[in-house]
Amino acid sequence: MCSYQPSCPSSESRTAHVVAAHPEQGWSLLCDGAIVFDDSGELLPDGSVVAPHRVPADRLAMAA
Repeated sequence: MCSYQPSCPSSESRTAHVVAAHPEQGWSLLCDGAIVFDDSGELLPDGSVVAPHRVPADRLAMAA
């Protein structure tokens, strides 16, 4: 799937780069075949899912 040398890192290393971005739809395809979503969830090439890991609302900074 990826054409860069050396080959793409495994999905466990979290260093793959974006090969197709679709911000209007809320997702991007990485060179290792993983799909990452704007809500921080992921769909890995083996079909497993990484649940979104959101920051609790009380920890978000508010603009003045």
